[in-house]
Amino acid sequence: MARNGINQRAIEKQMRELVRGYEKAARKHPIRVPVRTERSAEGVSVAGRPGTEHHPVLSRLLLWLDEQARRNPSLYVDVTRFVDEFCLYGEDPAVLAFELAQDDLVKVARSFGGSPDVHLTDAGRAAIHRLAKLRQDRSTRLRCTMDTFLRWLFDTAGTQESVNPGLFLRTTEAYFAGVGISAEELYEALVHLMDLDLVVCPTTEPDVVITAEGARCALAGGKVQDYVNQPRSGATYNNYMPNAKGVIMGDQKNFTQNNTDGVDPTLFAQFAGYVGQVSSTLGMSEVDRVELERVAQDLHGEATSASPAPGRLRQLASQLRDTLLQAGTTIAATMGVQMAEQALATL
Repeated sequence: MARNGINQRAIEKQMRELVRGYEKAARKHPIRVPVRTERSAEGVSVAGRPGTEHHPVLSRLLLWLDEQARRNPSLYVDVTRFVDEFCLYGEDPAVLAFELAQDDLVKVARSFGGSPDVHLTDAGRAAIHRLAKLRQDRSTRLRCTMDTFLRWLFDTAGTQESVNPGLFLRTTEAYFAGVGISAEELYEALVHLMDLDLVVCPTTEPDVVITAEGARCALAGGKVQDYVNQPRSGATYNNYMPNAKGVIMGDQKNFTQNNTDGVDPTLFAQFAGYVGQVSSTLGMSEVDRVELERVAQDLHGEATSASPAPGRLRQLASQLRDTLLQAGTTIAATMGVQMAEQALATL
């Protein structure tokens, strides 16, 4: 789907191929990026994900300890081996061991000057079982990927630079419930972040940039869905939007729209109506014309909804504009492109 005047389908294809390549490389070569996750006094990660089970390193450590316990159930295990095996050179094995002990997930063999040897407790085994169930929760996994990627993007580049999203898969943050986030899961999260206007693709390359809204979301902390679902302050628009003459959007009638999202969708509704009116005059194939009218209908529906989403309006209007640009330089197409630009400029 086109966004911001670019061939989005080509970008999506490139992005899928790229992140798969990084995922393959991440499996083949150990990660050597130091972990920068900190913990608060209450045992909650600064990143905002509560509890040990959501911690990208401690959850992996629990699964690793479970593997060791299956081989030698009665032995205490040196956590230094875990750090060395996964090249987590920024982590202190003793601190990891004591963090698990704080939650009664392991017992620590306390020896003077010795290595941090631990043994899983019953609470630790129960936590491992919860991890297995949590990994089956697709919606929670997707929300976690969106939250983690947006924070990583903000920390990595802020609002100034574009970043290849595939790099995220090689970081120690790219884990959920002890298992690495996949390329397909990252791609799905990116689609949702773009629809929410938190991330955009600024060029024809498969790079992404965090938007001003995305930066505000990252700075607010917490979860993406909590941020986008919170009531927004702003101007209230009382829009009287009649059905455009010849519009093929359906049998919608004149109505008054009230929204407090600070978005005036009037131009988008008018643009959608215009596209529906001139679609049959653009000399397009039947398949392309039907697709154009479908997108115009989606735009009209979003613009006339109770709470139009800015990201969705931008996405659909950009797709219509790009299709009109490809349709040629007829007066009808040129006027449509101008209407799209005027509407997009209001966001």
